[in-house]
Amino acid sequence: MATAPELLKTSPEVVIRPMRATDVAEVVDIERSSYQFPWSEGIFRDCLRVGYVCRVVTLSRHLLGYGVMSVGAGEAHILNLCVGEAFRCRGVGKRLLSSLIERAGAAGMGAAFLEVRPSNTAAIRLYLSMGFEQVGSRRGYYQAASGREDAAVLKLALRASHAPSP
Repeated sequence: MATAPELLKTSPEVVIRPMRATDVAEVVDIERSSYQFPWSEGIFRDCLRVGYVCRVVTLSRHLLGYGVMSVGAGEAHILNLCVGEAFRCRGVGKRLLSSLIERAGAAGMGAAFLEVRPSNTAAIRLYLSMGFEQVGSRRGYYQAASGREDAAVLKLALRASHAPSP
């Protein structure tokens, strides 16, 4: 099997597409390998069932990562964004996040929000590089090995150019 850098260099273009029910097992594999307290398969299936914006990033036939976002009441909430370890820090997460932000703007949302663990410095760097700003925190939001961990709440104001034209 080709390594992550080889795949990115030699394979067709990265594709971001809607998540399908048939993707869930692979999505859960990435989730479990990435987080100590992962979402369950049922949570991902529920997100698809209720119509959240669920996207996967693929390269050839390899699923590299996924994102889940809710939209409504003028706001988007990025609920989960994850890239498999072999493909992190290679621009995949940035492309996926950009796609979700574009989708939120096209749906007429005025802002996008997300929570992130303060200990997840790579994700924080990505979010800040995309224009997100910390607007608050949620005490004890995440389950952690030593009890609970706070979440940093980040917000991105969506520009008018993201909104659909009349």
